[in-house]
Amino acid sequence: MENVKSFLIIGYGNQLRGDDGIGQEVARLVQEWEKPNVRSRSVHQLTPEIAEELTHFDYAIFVDASITGEVLEVSSLTPDDSETVVNLGHSINPRSLLSLAKTLYEYTPQAWLVAVPGDNFDLGDRLSPTGEQGVNEALTQIKMLIDTYSNTRQNEDSN
Repeated sequence: MENVKSFLIIGYGNQLRGDDGIGQEVARLVQEWEKPNVRSRSVHQLTPEIAEELTHFDYAIFVDASITGEVLEVSSLTPDDSETVVNLGHSINPRSLLSLAKTLYEYTPQAWLVAVPGDNFDLGDRLSPTGEQGVNEALTQIKMLIDTYSNTRQNEDSN
């Protein structure tokens, strides 16, 4: 019997700034999938408290809007070993959050950042057509990651 891997999807951003809410919208929609091995968090910003939660999962997928991107990008993340726990403040990013988990709990899940392009970051609670398209593309990419890594055995997968 294969070991089913667990995933934490963390969508973050400001839902009152147009496309900056893309990450939270993606997390909300992932939650609707109701997959037993997938937990989804929708947060305004990343906070140090999330580091402990990361230790309960095999994989973490961070989802955020990209101001500069024109296409959706999925990139592998590693802890930022140049960050120290003392330097972490209100502007924590996924790599420093992984570093915090590594420092405090001696564990980090394999992680990715899904950067979703947006083009309207003005005040407002609606996504632009670009943002809506990006949400759909992000959901497709996340589903592919989950399907690819859900039932993998150790050392079976090589990238």
